[in-house]
Amino acid sequence: MQKYGLPPTGEKTAEFVARRLKEPPEGNAVRETVTVEWNGRPLHVGVIDMPLRDLYYNPATHRIRAQLGHNPALAQALRDNPWDAESQEYLERLLKGKPSNPDEPDPDFEALLDSLRTVDQQEPGLITHEGILVNGNTRAAALRRLGRTSIRVGVLPPTTTWEDINAVELTLQLRPDKRRDYSYINRLIAMEEQELMGREAADIAREFHIQLRTFKQERWILGVIRDMIDRSATPEGAQLSLADFEGHQENFKELHRIWDKAAGSSLEKAERIKENRVAAIILDFAKTKTRVIGEDFQEKYLDNALPELLQRPAEQEEAGGGLAIPGLSVSVAPPTDLVVQARAVTDQILRARAVESARHLPAETRASARAEVAVARRGIERAIVTAERDARLKRVRQTTAERLDDARAAIEQSVHDLAQAVGSNSLDEESFDEALLRVRGSLVKLARQANRGVVTRGEGVSWLIKASEG
Repeated sequence: MQKYGLPPTGEKTAEFVARRLKEPPEGNAVRETVTVEWNGRPLHVGVIDMPLRDLYYNPATHRIRAQLGHNPALAQALRDNPWDAESQEYLERLLKGKPSNPDEPDPDFEALLDSLRTVDQQEPGLITHEGILVNGNTRAAALRRLGRTSIRVGVLPPTTTWEDINAVELTLQLRPDKRRDYSYINRLIAMEEQELMGREAADIAREFHIQLRTFKQERWILGVIRDMIDRSATPEGAQLSLADFEGHQENFKELHRIWDKAAGSSLEKAERIKENRVAAIILDFAKTKTRVIGEDFQEKYLDNALPELLQRPAEQEEAGGGLAIPGLSVSVAPPTDLVVQARAVTDQILRARAVESARHLPAETRASARAEVAVARRGIERAIVTAERDARLKRVRQTTAERLDDARAAIEQSVHDLAQAVGSNSLDEESFDEALLRVRGSLVKLARQANRGVVTRGEGVSWLIKASEG
């Protein structure tokens, strides 16, 4: 974790905070406290009222880690000097923006504004003595938006380090009663950070209130996303960011499930599925659409649907070593041409999306990339529509045979029931005869449909048509 040092006004703010903590509460009331987990034990810290002008947004907050790269120039300025006005304004904009697109207002932030207008601040935030907001960054942004001048905050010990800030913020966020969760990608980053600190996977899973297999799935997903970001880089300096993958949580979870299943028999098949699905995901296809992308999607549908500008022969792409397994530092044998071709298509789409959203590039360059993305989307959409049609036909064929099997089972049961009814002289012969006529009518309809639609007539179809004619 990057350590950002202290704000330039930190020493002055620390003196003010120390005085406030020593002041008796109004009316000799008992001072309000808030409890935090501190080095594995509960710690009760005093709550004071602080001027918002003296507080700084936390540049290391997990809430917007994925969004920091939204504007590369401002992100670099933030790393160089997180406490100046420009960097703090950038942090505030990210805190107020939608995780998937910080340029758009976040409905959750708007809901927080509405709540603070009517109910006022319910929970205190949390700061260091130097005025860094450890918890309550978004609340501070909302209060400033509403024109408020102060915020209630608990104060961490004077010896608080950046490691402490990181740990306390994460612990508070993972409390089950928190009303606003981290965005999906920021949650993945927080898990990754914990693992990089040397913590055991089982302990991290328990802290995040998930099963161990879910933790492994999440780490795999973040590995795939980071790989795609690396591959999206272009010579012009364009590159996708983590925020570009927000909103695709369920799509990635389903991708992992099918990849894991396919990898059990063939890693190459699994990789082709992964590449084809990622290409569709980054083009914003819903999970209900990407679900039809299986191991035969590339050869059967995609190759015929994609235009020439996206079809690059496998020999034009270097294999670049073995197939990497996301989340693990291992790889296997080099990929085949089909996998290389799938990667080439995905890379082309990733780079086009990166250029399309790169604000620093000329408008005509971005427009060209936008057109390329549109063409790619139409091509993949054609492939998906064809695959969906074939899937529907397959389901119809399976359903027809399954229903006939059900009818056969019912007739077998009727044979048994008829024998018992005849033996006990309890058969309602009139009802039995009427039922047989209804069955005959249904068989005649089935025979007519088979006569019109079945091209290859086997023994069963031939019998059915002949029986209906008699």
